[in-house]
This record gives sequence, structure tokens and C-alpha cells, in this order.
Amino acid sequence: VMEVKLNLCCVFFILTAATVKAQVNPEMCRYPLGMTSGQIQDEDISASSQWSESTAARFGRLDFDTGDGDGAWCPDIMSEPGGFKEYLQVDLRSLHFITLVGTQGRHADGMGNEFAQRYRIKYSRDGSSWVGWHDRMGNQVIEGNKNTYDVVLKDLEPPIVARFVRFMPVIDPSLIVCMRVELYGCEWLDGLVSYSIPDGHQMIYRGLDVFFNDSVYDGATAQRLTKGLGQLTDGTWGLDDFLHSHVPGAWPGYDYVGWSNKTFPKGYVEVVFDFDHIHNFTSMKVHCSNMFSRGVRLFRQATCFFRSESEWEPDPMTFRPSAEPLSQSARFVTVPLGDRTASSIKCRFHFGDQWLLFSEVAFQSGSAVYNTSLVFSTCSCASSGDDPTHKVDDSNTRILIGCLVAIIAILLTIIVIILWRQVWQKMLEKASRRWLDDELTARLAVQTQAFSFLRFSQSSEDGSGSGSISTYERIYPASADYQEPSRLIRKLPEFAECSGTSSRAGVGSDGAPHYAEADIISLQESSDSGSITAVNMNLFAGLDSTLREFPREKLTFKEKLGEGQFGEVHLCEAEDMQNFLGEDTLMEGSSKSPLLVAVKMLREDANKNSDRTIFDLYSSQTFNQYNTSSVLCCSSVKLLGMAMQIASGMKYLSSLNFVHRDLATRNCLVGKNDTIKIADFGMSRNLYRGDYFRIQGRAVLPIRWMSWESILLGKFTMASDVWAFGVTLWEILTLCKEQPYSQLSDEQVIENTGEFFRNQGKQVYLPQPQCCPDRIYGDLMLSCWRRNAKERPSFQEIHAQLTESR
Repeated sequence: VMEVKLNLCCVFFILTAATVKAQVNPEMCRYPLGMTSGQIQDEDISASSQWSESTAARFGRLDFDTGDGDGAWCPDIMSEPGGFKEYLQVDLRSLHFITLVGTQGRHADGMGNEFAQRYRIKYSRDGSSWVGWHDRMGNQVIEGNKNTYDVVLKDLEPPIVARFVRFMPVIDPSLIVCMRVELYGCEWLDGLVSYSIPDGHQMIYRGLDVFFNDSVYDGATAQRLTKGLGQLTDGTWGLDDFLHSHVPGAWPGYDYVGWSNKTFPKGYVEVVFDFDHIHNFTSMKVHCSNMFSRGVRLFRQATCFFRSESEWEPDPMTFRPSAEPLSQSARFVTVPLGDRTASSIKCRFHFGDQWLLFSEVAFQSGSAVYNTSLVFSTCSCASSGDDPTHKVDDSNTRILIGCLVAIIAILLTIIVIILWRQVWQKMLEKASRRWLDDELTARLAVQTQAFSFLRFSQSSEDGSGSGSISTYERIYPASADYQEPSRLIRKLPEFAECSGTSSRAGVGSDGAPHYAEADIISLQESSDSGSITAVNMNLFAGLDSTLREFPREKLTFKEKLGEGQFGEVHLCEAEDMQNFLGEDTLMEGSSKSPLLVAVKMLREDANKNSDRTIFDLYSSQTFNQYNTSSVLCCSSVKLLGMAMQIASGMKYLSSLNFVHRDLATRNCLVGKNDTIKIADFGMSRNLYRGDYFRIQGRAVLPIRWMSWESILLGKFTMASDVWAFGVTLWEILTLCKEQPYSQLSDEQVIENTGEFFRNQGKQVYLPQPQCCPDRIYGDLMLSCWRRNAKERPSFQEIHAQLTESR
């Protein structure tokens, strides 16, 4: 619910941000203004000259090719001797705050080879007075392109306020230059076209020269600066300590324009602001320094006069800050303007101390509001700060608010419906899953005596035993002579130190791991029904290449056990199995009686190329069951040897670009001479149902073996198989005594994958098994679970590392 609220909050602010037509924070105001998209019309693009009709100004659009030109604007450099006055001009139709420009050469479907290596920019607000742009250090030339195709973006520091912009290539007369351009910024809704102020003064502070001049002012710069804009409108305000600056290498005082009261006998500084038309002003915000320890304070009083036509109105607005701030931090001071209408404002700022320093001035007019919180790190719902440089024209406020309320109401309704459907779907899934499990149990119990539900824990040889039902119960129970893996291991002296009773989930009170019980391979029946053998008609990989085909006519189908992505698994009776296997194969029961086998085959509609259709008669057990009948060495040598066989099989699969998707010990069959083959029995989804989890809207998945990208993004690759191999190796070295992440619920396992995705150090890894060498866990196992799939080892590397470790 909290996530939904936060998402809804984010949606609200995204919608609000979409209504913003202008914002003069240089870090936010970086939107393409329409050369690429075509929003800027052809008639608004002009040029001093053109090389030909196919290189006219209208073709000078960044990353844009109409197909009827040569792919760029190219000037006629022969029309002007020296070629220094050519330009491509863009009319934005209104004032814009421009923070960034982009350029590109002539492409012409790969045939062009012309570009501007350097260029200059001129701009104008009225179309008659042109100003050459220069950076904060006074440099006018901008480095351009190195080839015809790359886009080169350059920040304009300082940014400019302009309607007309000219790109002027610095031309070598011996070369042809071509340009495609784009402008980035946002609309300038202040309407402020110029301000007039006295020239800034110089302070000497402890022998240090501090200059408070308006160094980027673009108007006339005599004793009084007129008809221009500069530091007070560049979207950047000064630091608390005016000796320091945002601009690297700038001189002390650079961010501020300031004056000393020694040269103002009337005790105030007069500033005049001129606008493009009459506005209804509600307030003005002035960013001031207040470092009173150095003789700098906020203004004591502001008196503002208004002019709509030729004369200044006689009744000014007067404002005095309410309280003297104790902090020396710089701040914005809001001056109310009383909804006065004017095209010019003249304000007199009275000194509060020896010095008065300003770094930014912004106006609120009409129904425009300051949007002060469009920059979010975590989509916070609270607006903060007193930043007047984000402005929005909200003349249709009521309509806008009505639309936003309607959209929010619709979103709330959709969210409620989605949540309600999810709740019901989960309930139905649980009910249907429970019903299907019960039905499968009942049907199989009736069909054959080979599978009957008995108690979950058989009495041991000494007569002790207890019944225990765990979360991962066996669907097909063991027969009377079945021994739990941990019981057998406890009988072996060399396993004494590794066979302690587990306290993990999924281990019964007698120490028997219920996780390892869900197995149909080599299950013994107390009656004369014989043993079960797996006939894998859909072989994935292995090391034994001596494969023979068992006669289909000797198979009698009894029951469908389950199905996978490409095939089905059936319970069958196989005749004459002993003769087929050979006399050296030991099998219990009469050689003439039918043997119960599991047969996996492709569906009729499956892609025949999806797998090798090979009859593999393989009397074997899964690795889980193997632990009940094999003497393993706690030194891990034999365990690592078996893991090496699995790695070898997976190396072969990866060479075929085949992704397994379900690598686990339950899908590793152990045969004669401890040879391991990798399979994928679809029936395991019934037999090992505790290992699979149904994700909403998707099939059941072995989430405890899956990589984070497979669960969250649905990506199955060789790298996700490597992740599963790491879990399989962990199973082997824990002797399959417990399920991976047995201490976590399925939902917590999925939450843990989210921590892998966020990569904030909160993810939980499988612990080092007791019988696992440090180098295997640290160098191999953990490397399989790296967040970045590209950093995981290949199966070739895994096989080589296991080979060296033996």
C-alpha cells in the first residue's frame, strides 16, 4: 500500500511537471526546443547563404533527414571573402532560456564529409540588437565536431535569454563546412528583457581583491549597466561565503553583484527592470548575501515604483524584512508587489550595512507560480526550498487542477481494481493448487500399487522412528526398506562430523531431510512390483555416449505423471528390461516381471529441433537419492568430482547455446560407475512441488535456484544457468540435506532477488557448507551469484577450476 501511495505521488508530480512550460534552473532546463522534432518550422530557420538548394537552412536540423536534401546546411563560403560572417539562424518565436546547444556535420547517407570544427554564437531578444556569446572566462569560440555523424553537445555557461540564435561556423576558406544544430532550454516566462543597475564595486578584504561586477552582462557596460541581462538572471545563486564560487577558477566575489554604501549618499541602490509587456506582479524574490561578520547584510527596506506607460506611478510599494536573521547564510527574500500592473519596475534597495550583495532576482506575475520541487531523489511528496527559478505559466489553473484531479481519481480506481484482482487471484490459485495436489494424490494411489501414500518416516532397523510432515512432503513415499539419507550417513564414521541434526527448515525431528525425499527414481516397493527406472527420451547432456534405443512396443503406458515445457512424463511398464540392460546390471525382483519406468517424450506439437530425441535407457537415481546409497568422503574430493561432471555436461550444453533453465540436483541422474547425466524431468514439478513457486501470471518456477534477472526480468541465459550451478554445487556440498534458502519463505526469496537488483549490500547469500573448502565457496560459488551476469564465470572456466581443485 505504501508503494502504491508513493507511486501515486510520483505520478501526480510527473503530471505537474508535464504542465511546466519554463523553468530557469540550468540543471533542469535542458529540453530540446524543436529542431530535431520539427516543432520549429522551416520558415523559422534562415541562413546568410547556402551552397545549393539541397543544403538550404531548413536542412540544418540535428539528427533529421527529410530525404530531399543533402542532410545539412552548408553556406556558400565564396559569397563572403574570408567566410567569417556566415550563419544559420533559428527563430524561437518567444524568449527562451537556452542552456545547451548541439551540432553535427553533414551525413547524406554516409556520403557527406563536411562539418564545423569550431563555431560562435550570437543571439538577440528583439531581432535588431545582437550579442556575441562568451563563456565566463571570456572565450567566444566553441569547439565543434570531429566527424560527420557524432552529436557534440556544449553547455552554454553562462546560459542566455534569447528569441533569435545564430550559429556562425569559423570557416577555413579552403574547406566546405556544413552544420546541423539543436537548441536546448525552456521558455522564459518572466518576460524580463533587461535590467539596469550601477556597475559593481570592488572590496578589499584582508588584502584580497574581491570583485562584485556583473561579468556576464550582455548590455551596455558603462558606469551604469543598461539594456541587458546577466548574473542576476543566469539561474545560479551565490554561496554563503561570497569569497567562493560555483565556477572553478573564478575570482572571489564572482557569483555576486554588489555595492558599497560609501558611493550612495541617499543610502540605497536603484535597479530598473524592463519587461516585454504589461504584467500583473505579485512578488519579487531577491537572493542576498548576509555575511554580516564582513559588513554584508540583507537590504533594510525595498521601495518599488511601477510604470505601465511613460510615467512612474506616484504610489510605490514599500517592504521591510520582518526580523533580522541571526544566520550568516545567503537566502532569498520575498518582496510582495501587491498585484500591481506594469511593464517596468524600479526598486530602491536600502543598505542594512556597509555592503549590499545580490546574486539572483526573479518575479512572480499573473497566475504564474514557482514550482520549487521538481527535482526528486526518491519521488518525495513534499515540496521544499525557496527556489524561485522554477516558473510555470498557470493561466488556466482551474482547468488544469480539474484535469489533474480527474486523472488522479482514475488512477486510484485502476489501482484499487488491480489490488482487488490480485487478492482474488491469489486466493483462487491457492485453492486450485490445493485441489490439484489432492486430485493427483488420489488418482495415482488408485491406479497403481507402486505409489501408495504411507507414513512419511519408516521405522529404522532398531525399531525407532516417528511420523513427521514438513512443508516439503514427499508425494510418492518410500517403501519399507527405504533409508533416509541422514540415517545412512550417521552409520559411516567418516561422516560423523558432518551429520549433525539440522535445525534448518525442511528437516524432520529424526534428522531426515524431507527435501531429499521427493524422488521417484529407484524407489523400492515392498511387494513384487519391482523398481522404477527413468527412461529419458529427451536427453539433455551427459558423459556416457553409449546410448541404445529401447523398443517402444515393450512399453505399456499406465499414467501421465507430469509435463514440462517440451514434453510429458508417463508411468510405464517395461518388459524384458533385465535382458536389455545386460546381466551385469543388478535389479531386484524377477527378470520376467514388468518393470515400472518413467518415460519422457516430446509433445506432438513440440519443435523437433528443440532437443535431441534419443531413447536413453538409464537405470539410475537423482543425486538427492544417490546420497542414501553411496559412501561419500567428507574431504569433498568425490563430491567435487561429481560437480565437475555436471560442469562438464553444462559446458557441452553451453557450446550448443542451449539454456537449461532448471539445473538442480533433482535433475542430475547418477548411474553406473557414478556417471552423472543432466536431465529435465517435467514430472519433477509434481514430485518436487516444494521446489517450485507459481509466480503471478507465469508458470511454476524453481525460484530458489534462479538468478535475480530470471525472476524479475524473465531473462534466461547461460549466465543464469551458471547461477543455478552455484546453487546445485551448494546442494552437493550440503549432501542435499536441506533446501536452498530453507530459512526463507518463497515470498522472502523473491524479496531477496530485489536486494540483488538494488545492490545495496542487503542481499542474502547461501552460507558456506560445512564440508566446503574456502576456495570453492569464495572463488567459485560466490562468483556464480554475482549481480552482473557478465562477471559470472563460464562453464568452461568452472570446469577448469573444479578440475584444478581435485
